[in-house]
Amino acid sequence: MEHLSTRELPRLSWIDTLYSNFNYNTDGYEGDTAEDRKSQDGSETMPFIDESPTMSPHLCARGQDGEAVSPTRPEGLLPGGGIEKGLEMKKLVLSGFLASEGIYINQLEALLLPMKPLKATATTSKPVLTMEQIDTIFFMIQDIFEIHKEFYDALSPNIQQWDEKVTVGHLFQKLASQLGVYKAFVDNYKVAVETAEKCSQANSQFQKISENLKVKGPKESKDCTTSATMEALLYKPIDRVTRSTLVLHDLLKHTPKDHPDFTLLQDALRISQNFLSSINEEIDPRRTAVTTPKGEVRQLVKDGFLVEVSEGSRKLRHVFLFTDLLLCAKMKKTAVGRHQQYECKWYIPLADLSFQTLDDSDSLPHVQTLPEHEIEEMKIKISSIKSEIQKEKKAQKAQSRNVDRLRKKMNEQESCLLLHSPTIPFRIHNKHGKSYLFLLSSDYERSEWRESIQKLQKKDLQACVLSSVELQVLTGSCFKLRTVHNIPVTSNKDDDESPGLYGFLHVIVHKATGFKESANLYCTLEVDSFGYFVSKAKTRVFRDTTEPRWNEEFEIELEGSQCLRILCYEKCYDKSKLNKDDNEIVDKIMGKGQVQLDPQTVQSKNWHMDVIEMNGIKVEFSMKFTSRDLSLKRTPSKKQSGVFGVKISVVTKRERSKVPYIVRQCIEEVEKRGIDEVGIYRISGVATDIQALKAAFDANTKDILVMLSDMDINAIAGTLKLYFRELPEPLLTDRLYPAFMEGIALSDPAAKENCMMHLLRSLPDPNLITFLTLLEHLKRVAEKEPVNKMSLHNLATVFGPTLLRPSESEISKAHITLASDIWSHDVMAQVQVLLYYLQHPPISFAELKKNTLYFSTDV
Repeated sequence: MEHLSTRELPRLSWIDTLYSNFNYNTDGYEGDTAEDRKSQDGSETMPFIDESPTMSPHLCARGQDGEAVSPTRPEGLLPGGGIEKGLEMKKLVLSGFLASEGIYINQLEALLLPMKPLKATATTSKPVLTMEQIDTIFFMIQDIFEIHKEFYDALSPNIQQWDEKVTVGHLFQKLASQLGVYKAFVDNYKVAVETAEKCSQANSQFQKISENLKVKGPKESKDCTTSATMEALLYKPIDRVTRSTLVLHDLLKHTPKDHPDFTLLQDALRISQNFLSSINEEIDPRRTAVTTPKGEVRQLVKDGFLVEVSEGSRKLRHVFLFTDLLLCAKMKKTAVGRHQQYECKWYIPLADLSFQTLDDSDSLPHVQTLPEHEIEEMKIKISSIKSEIQKEKKAQKAQSRNVDRLRKKMNEQESCLLLHSPTIPFRIHNKHGKSYLFLLSSDYERSEWRESIQKLQKKDLQACVLSSVELQVLTGSCFKLRTVHNIPVTSNKDDDESPGLYGFLHVIVHKATGFKESANLYCTLEVDSFGYFVSKAKTRVFRDTTEPRWNEEFEIELEGSQCLRILCYEKCYDKSKLNKDDNEIVDKIMGKGQVQLDPQTVQSKNWHMDVIEMNGIKVEFSMKFTSRDLSLKRTPSKKQSGVFGVKISVVTKRERSKVPYIVRQCIEEVEKRGIDEVGIYRISGVATDIQALKAAFDANTKDILVMLSDMDINAIAGTLKLYFRELPEPLLTDRLYPAFMEGIALSDPAAKENCMMHLLRSLPDPNLITFLTLLEHLKRVAEKEPVNKMSLHNLATVFGPTLLRPSESEISKAHITLASDIWSHDVMAQVQVLLYYLQHPPISFAELKKNTLYFSTDV
């Protein structure tokens, strides 16, 4: 989600918090209903604030600086067009909202359940609560329940008997007109929560009641009830107003202007917006101010997990940005059952804080880094464990203890990956001489933290020194004020949360507008992967313009991704400004924004066009998604005169060559001018360039060599990968795949050598010679690892699943249905097979064919 600190005001309104509280979903408004995320102390937690688009009180998607993004489709239309489809989408939105209304009504009912018995005891000699306390805690809950029950009962039959003439606008208009009840609830909310807390401390009977309220599950749910705290349920009405307003925005988007609902929904939206903007911004106690002894207000603006380099090693810290200081903390180890606490490692008043200058880069300490292949191995292990967990769950006979063991194992791997993957330095100085270094995975986060701090520093800040008592009070408040509760790893997510997308995201970056002065401009694309963000593609630099038109397409591999980020940079050509630290980007960020990868929107076969607004700049882009199982299906070419999708034996016979011309030429060009390129074979080339090269090779164009010499090297590397991916069967063949899997699993080195060499001999000659040619090329690329950062393991990870994969019959035999399972099922072994040959001494075709070992493994 987008960080809260991007707001205009340093003192965050509770509305800002609420608008960050949704996993925006056109399929329905499930939002944060992972029925109440629990922190380890049992209280309700807020969702991650850093991983999904924030929705504004003006109810449209916001760019990084909070400016509204215009709708990307005509109202009432779906991608693919048609009023009927728009109305069908309207029904989907309403159906999802109705389901969440049912959940909300159950939550209100659970809150009301203890009210009657509490009132009954209030008049006895041993009251649990006084009548005044009951009225304060449960203020307006009964009224809110009745309003929503009436709304639910009226809306439900309309959806069940849906057609294009159904009108629901009057129901939403009536709901909006009753927001005065919510105003009264909101004004009393803080007192209600404080009263409930005091009563819990004073009365153990009420504490038991308030800590374990039973909420009925949805009708279709297998679980009859779930438990929730009273504090969590009291927060639900505040959350609900915002959600109702969001659904109005989407209903309008999918309602034709001439439909009777349109003006009614507009009116309801206007009332709701006015209501939200009028509410007191300090309502939410989880983000209320910490008052200093001098009476000043200190507000939490932003918090999150960062990796700090301390004494030469990496440490995971929870960093809190307040309106006047930055505090770095770590979670203290406490006895089981006790509340968790933070320990302050250091703090810097913002008045004393400055950032690293270019001249300081010499003083960066040496940082321990894991080799790339170890990072990749961790990813593969995590995917493999995920697959095991899925199998255990499907089996149902599996005991939860086994699943818990696997989750613990996965948490260890993910936490380690999260700690060791960041490389981008973020240095903070205290003007008194001390400096601190964080490592981030993306320039996006670094820019966010820097901008948030600089915005606060524009105010007249005074340096402060906290006494030990003041520091203890402030650190103690962090536990309640924090917005990010868990490190962003899969094992901390609820089972019903989206596992993310596995496959290939096709993105076209069209153009950008809104620049005030001409500049040299380019964009980078990032997606989340295993809890952190990875840069996947970069457009060319468009020189000296205010309206760059890239129109470049990229194919980005997704590994459980949920979010796409676009960053727009101004290229710096002034060599005097180059930073000596390899990881420091000196190009200026002009804007940044992100969009959720909603599976329903992205997975349609059509391109989905969108706009991201960032700091007054608009970037237009389109995207579509291909799941991994579809992308790995090999479709033979209908055009046998081409090379893509045509059997390798057919191509070599036609060309009278031992290795296809396309393979030889791409390898030659990469070795000529791409072998020093950082991330060669890993960084995506522009898809339109790759398609142009594909067409030229298929047509056997005479000027192919001129095209190759002019083309971006990543596009040539991408063309070679595409060629192998589109072969009708993988290079190492469907027939031999099971034997390769068995051979690599052998423990005895001699047996493994015997088997693996025999398997190579069993390949058809064109496949074998091409494979050996590629093998030697990849070894030469890896020799330049210090420069290009591509180790043998990295290259095996890139090419392994392309050269070697199960046939469709093998997949169906294994009963693998999930795309993520397909990715992780054999991928570790596929990588290991290619790595085995890459690490092997040179293999000669002639020697291989001549040496027939005595103990061959039958295939």
